[in-house]
Amino acid sequence: MGRGRAKAKQIKVARKLKYYSPETDLTALQRELGGQSAVSEYDGEDDYSAYADKYNDFDDDDDSEDAR
Repeated sequence: MGRGRAKAKQIKVARKLKYYSPETDLTALQRELGGQSAVSEYDGEDDYSAYADKYNDFDDDDDSEDAR
């Protein structure tokens, strides 16, 4: 017993979520989307050359063993 009230409340909440449409601030959305994005700041290349010399000694792979 008592399942009827819980089910009715769930249905009420589900309908409210389904049909509720808040007012959208389109100008704020346009500002957010039109702003400078992180993708435009990224030049596509990572500068790992500074780390290559520093950590080159830790490279355990021996290229001569791969050639066998």
